[in-house]
Amino acid sequence: MINPDYPLASWFLAVSTSLFLVVYALPLLFVPLRWARWFGWELPTGNNDLTVYFARCLGALALAVIIAVVQFIPDPKSHLVIFELIGLIGGLMTAVHVWGAVRKQQPWTETAEIPLYGAVCVAALWLRYASLS
Repeated sequence: MINPDYPLASWFLAVSTSLFLVVYALPLLFVPLRWARWFGWELPTGNNDLTVYFARCLGALALAVIIAVVQFIPDPKSHLVIFELIGLIGGLMTAVHVWGAVRKQQPWTETAEIPLYGAVCVAALWLRYASLS
Protein backbone atom coordinates (compact mmCIF):
# COMPACT_ATOMS: atom_id res chain seq x y z
CA MET A 1 0.00 0.00 0.00
CA ILE A 2 2.90 2.39 0.71
CA ASN A 3 4.57 3.47 -2.52
CA PRO A 4 8.29 2.55 -2.38
CA ASP A 5 9.17 5.40 -4.76
CA TYR A 6 7.33 8.03 -2.67
CA PRO A 7 7.13 6.59 0.85
CA LEU A 8 6.97 9.96 2.61
CA ALA A 9 3.95 11.06 0.58
CA SER A 10 2.21 7.70 1.03
CA TRP A 11 2.88 7.65 4.78
CA PHE A 12 1.65 11.25 5.11
CA LEU A 13 -1.64 10.30 3.45
CA ALA A 14 -2.00 7.09 5.47
CA VAL A 15 -1.23 8.61 8.87
CA SER A 16 -3.14 11.87 8.42
CA THR A 17 -6.27 10.11 7.17
CA SER A 18 -6.15 7.50 9.94
CA LEU A 19 -5.82 10.10 12.68
CA PHE A 20 -8.44 12.40 11.17
CA LEU A 21 -10.84 9.47 10.76
CA VAL A 22 -10.59 8.44 14.42
CA VAL A 23 -10.39 11.88 16.06
CA TYR A 24 -12.76 13.92 13.90
CA ALA A 25 -14.74 12.29 11.09
CA LEU A 26 -16.31 9.29 12.84
CA PRO A 27 -17.04 11.02 16.16
CA LEU A 28 -18.60 14.03 14.41
CA LEU A 29 -20.69 11.73 12.24
CA PHE A 30 -21.92 9.39 14.99
CA VAL A 31 -21.55 11.11 18.41
CA PRO A 32 -21.24 14.85 17.72
CA LEU A 33 -22.37 16.15 21.12
CA ARG A 34 -20.11 13.72 22.98
CA TRP A 35 -17.24 14.81 20.70
CA ALA A 36 -18.00 18.45 21.54
CA ARG A 37 -17.84 17.72 25.26
CA TRP A 38 -14.53 15.82 24.81
CA PHE A 39 -13.10 18.95 23.19
CA GLY A 40 -14.37 21.24 25.94
CA TRP A 41 -17.32 22.89 24.21
CA GLU A 42 -20.13 24.12 26.42
CA LEU A 43 -23.36 22.86 24.92
CA PRO A 44 -26.38 25.14 24.82
CA THR A 45 -29.49 24.05 26.66
CA GLY A 46 -32.60 23.26 24.73
CA ASN A 47 -32.88 21.98 21.20
CA ASN A 48 -29.52 20.91 19.73
CA ASP A 49 -30.91 19.46 16.50
CA LEU A 50 -29.23 22.06 14.27
CA THR A 51 -25.90 21.57 16.06
CA VAL A 52 -26.11 17.81 15.59
CA TYR A 53 -27.15 18.25 11.95
CA PHE A 54 -24.20 20.53 11.08
CA ALA A 55 -21.74 18.34 12.99
CA ARG A 56 -22.92 15.23 11.17
CA CYS A 57 -22.70 17.07 7.84
CA LEU A 58 -19.10 18.03 8.66
CA GLY A 59 -18.32 14.47 9.75
CA ALA A 60 -19.79 13.07 6.51
CA LEU A 61 -17.80 15.56 4.43
CA ALA A 62 -14.61 14.67 6.29
CA LEU A 63 -15.31 10.98 5.77
CA ALA A 64 -15.84 11.54 2.03
CA VAL A 65 -12.47 13.31 1.75
CA ILE A 66 -10.80 10.53 3.73
CA ILE A 67 -12.28 7.83 1.49
CA ALA A 68 -11.01 9.71 -1.57
CA VAL A 69 -7.54 10.22 -0.10
CA VAL A 70 -7.12 6.57 0.91
CA GLN A 71 -7.41 5.56 -2.75
CA PHE A 72 -4.35 7.68 -3.58
CA ILE A 73 -1.96 6.26 -0.95
CA PRO A 74 -0.45 3.65 -3.30
CA ASP A 75 0.24 6.19 -6.07
CA PRO A 76 0.54 9.72 -4.65
CA LYS A 77 2.59 11.04 -7.60
CA SER A 78 -0.35 10.53 -9.97
CA HIS A 79 -2.78 12.42 -7.72
CA LEU A 80 -1.04 15.69 -6.90
CA VAL A 81 -4.30 17.62 -6.58
CA ILE A 82 -5.09 15.74 -3.36
CA PHE A 83 -2.09 17.40 -1.70
CA GLU A 84 -3.38 20.78 -2.86
CA LEU A 85 -6.80 19.96 -1.40
CA ILE A 86 -5.28 18.86 1.92
CA GLY A 87 -3.14 22.02 1.96
CA LEU A 88 -6.20 24.16 1.29
CA ILE A 89 -8.22 22.42 3.98
CA GLY A 90 -5.33 22.77 6.45
CA GLY A 91 -4.88 26.45 5.64
CA LEU A 92 -8.58 27.26 5.94
CA MET A 93 -8.89 25.29 9.18
CA THR A 94 -5.90 27.20 10.54
CA ALA A 95 -7.63 30.48 9.70
CA VAL A 96 -10.93 29.34 11.24
CA HIS A 97 -9.18 28.33 14.45
CA VAL A 98 -7.11 31.52 14.63
CA TRP A 99 -10.30 33.56 14.16
CA GLY A 100 -12.00 31.65 16.98
CA ALA A 101 -8.97 32.13 19.23
CA VAL A 102 -8.75 35.87 18.56
CA ARG A 103 -12.46 36.26 19.29
CA LYS A 104 -12.17 33.98 22.36
CA GLN A 105 -15.07 31.88 21.08
CA GLN A 106 -13.62 28.40 21.45
CA PRO A 107 -12.19 26.13 24.13
CA TRP A 108 -8.42 25.83 24.53
CA THR A 109 -8.43 22.48 22.73
CA GLU A 110 -9.49 24.18 19.50
CA THR A 111 -6.79 26.83 19.87
CA ALA A 112 -4.25 24.06 20.47
CA GLU A 113 -5.16 22.64 17.05
CA ILE A 114 -3.80 25.71 15.22
CA PRO A 115 -0.23 24.36 14.91
CA LEU A 116 -1.58 20.95 13.87
CA TYR A 117 -3.61 22.36 10.98
CA GLY A 118 -0.77 24.68 10.02
CA ALA A 119 1.68 21.76 9.95
CA VAL A 120 -0.69 19.66 7.83
CA CYS A 121 -1.04 22.56 5.39
CA VAL A 122 2.72 23.09 5.11
CA ALA A 123 3.49 19.36 4.88
CA ALA A 124 0.90 18.76 2.16
CA LEU A 125 2.08 21.70 0.08
CA TRP A 126 5.74 20.81 0.60
CA LEU A 127 5.07 17.25 -0.53
CA ARG A 128 3.15 18.51 -3.54
CA TYR A 129 5.56 21.19 -4.75
CA ALA A 130 8.98 20.09 -3.45
CA SER A 131 8.92 16.34 -3.03
CA LEU A 132 6.59 15.08 -5.79
CA SER A 133 7.25 17.63 -8.54
